[in-house]
Amino acid sequence: MNLTVAMTGASGAIFGKLLLATLDTDERVERVHFIATESALRVLAEEMQLSGRNGLIEKLLGHASGKITQHVENDIGASIASGSYPSSGMIVLPCSMGTLASIANGLAQNLIERAADVCLKERRPLILCVRETPFNRIHLRNMTLAAEAGATIFPVIPSFYNHPVDSNEMARQFVFRVLAHIGLRQSEAYVWEG
Repeated sequence: MNLTVAMTGASGAIFGKLLLATLDTDERVERVHFIATESALRVLAEEMQLSGRNGLIEKLLGHASGKITQHVENDIGASIASGSYPSSGMIVLPCSMGTLASIANGLAQNLIERAADVCLKERRPLILCVRETPFNRIHLRNMTLAAEAGATIFPVIPSFYNHPVDSNEMARQFVFRVLAHIGLRQSEAYVWEG
């Protein structure tokens, strides 16, 4: 698989970090294109004490990665901005309401919005892990617009039936559910037995 991952300015940086770490070790994934907005960098600094864009992948993973390529959000000439570039889909985690609004309304003003727009027009998987509560009518309308265009709205709602021991485990299991949704089931994912 060749995936795009974006982190935006919503709270929940741990989810994006764990998503990248899982993809980095998954042998079924050949390449990951990663974009973090300026607002995401602010959230990373607040929530994980990680600062700066330089070396961000190494800071998130604890090591360099041969499969994750970082792009800046204003690079609309990147490969993932074109429908001719082969992509298996895109995950935005966490997805802010501002990013959702831009994607839902087809603005495509930065690389995240453009890559998402490409996924929609090419009918590739686009998973928007929205992170806000409570939702107002504008949020709900934008989620409906994005879903009608072909996106999957996958709110960041952790499960508790697996009795997670901490927030890190809650985040890991959520990431596993997202990845299962695009065909990358993880062996450590909790499966409800009934």
